[in-house]
Amino acid sequence: MEKKLIGVDLGGTTAKIAVLTKDGEIEEKWSIRTNTEDKGSHIVREIGDSVNQKLTELQMDNSEFYGIGVGTPGTVNYETGTVKGAYNLNWVEEQNVSEELERLTGLSIQLDNDANVAALGERWKGAGEGGANVVFVTLGTGVGGGIFAEGKILHGVRGAAGEIGHVTVVPENGYQCTCGKTGCLETVASATGIVRVAKDLAKEYKGDSKLVNLIQNGSKISSKLIFDFEKDGDPFAKEVVDRISFYLALALSHIGNMLNPEKIIIGGGVSAAGDALLQPVKAYFETMVFPTVLESTKLSIATRGNDAGVIGAAWLALPKEEENNI
Repeated sequence: MEKKLIGVDLGGTTAKIAVLTKDGEIEEKWSIRTNTEDKGSHIVREIGDSVNQKLTELQMDNSEFYGIGVGTPGTVNYETGTVKGAYNLNWVEEQNVSEELERLTGLSIQLDNDANVAALGERWKGAGEGGANVVFVTLGTGVGGGIFAEGKILHGVRGAAGEIGHVTVVPENGYQCTCGKTGCLETVASATGIVRVAKDLAKEYKGDSKLVNLIQNGSKISSKLIFDFEKDGDPFAKEVVDRISFYLALALSHIGNMLNPEKIIIGGGVSAAGDALLQPVKAYFETMVFPTVLESTKLSIATRGNDAGVIGAAWLALPKEEENNI
């Protein structure tokens, strides 16, 4: 019997958990609420309890699994299996995640950053198509990323490789970012950043636009609504999408020119806009990159959606000899 994998995608609202084959196919999938009370002290125990309960229900034991891979927010220490600074989990102090979860489940634990595991998931079973050089950019409430280079996920000297959201794209008079800098990609290309750009541009817009009317009337707008208006031909919405596409393409062109990956994959909630986002970003990207990069690096939209995290987390649990066969 081939051994299986368990993937955990830990987020501020829910922890998604799945049992997968060693080929990355999801066989069972469920989620539990992320309990951030008491400084997040219940999170790991509740994940462990949920895994144990599910395996009992499935009449499976630990001998049938390679282990558990976990994607988590925050800064991961890969040597000690600890996590620090995951503020949306209420984890301010360092957490001994691997040690505690291994004690609870009896399975070996592998940790990585949540953006990295989403990149792994898309690279392994999604738009990355198993390529050795793939970059994943996630556009959600914030902007994150993961870099797969020469067959390995890049971590950097302190685990901060792939912080694509903090590439500077507005060098003068940019918005303040939560990281302390100004002009970061996250401030203009995240779901909240796109709304911010729209509200600012609306102050100066002189033409007719239903979207501008909504903004001026104080109605709540979203990045999805902006793209919907763009698809309907609203001229102001087109201007907003053009602006944020320029910023995103600028950041991606730097990545393309430095790393020359096979693919740069755009995921996260904003990527649901599909071609309305991809095509204008491509158009700018192609004017900004080195000729060889233009010929060889392709942009695409992610295909695995919310499953990318559990798939990539499960990949972490594969033995090294199995990784090399994938």
